[in-house]
Amino acid sequence: MSLRDSLELIRMVRPEAGTAALEHEIAAERASSISAAERKVIATLAALAEAHSEPALAAARQAVWEYFVHRELIGFRRHNDVIQDLSIPREVLAGLGASPARGK
Repeated sequence: MSLRDSLELIRMVRPEAGTAALEHEIAAERASSISAAERKVIATLAALAEAHSEPALAAARQAVWEYFVHRELIGFRRHNDVIQDLSIPREVLAGLGASPARGK
């Protein structure tokens, strides 16, 4: 039985349950996706700290940009907390056109 068949069966019994199941799957996929993006940021920042080379900096900038896009698609528009929590260096942020909040 496919997911589509399962959802159809659920809808026949309780229509609201089909929607809830789908919303649960979407939320789980969002959580998995943003978690993977954060792990990639952490890994590329560690590589940058070790190598401190232009390719490592470019990889870190790309990973941070992707992470920010994931966050924004989910609805998180402010990144100051994750910039601080992940200790994202200014040199990485400068390549994104972003900067941490002043005075914090």
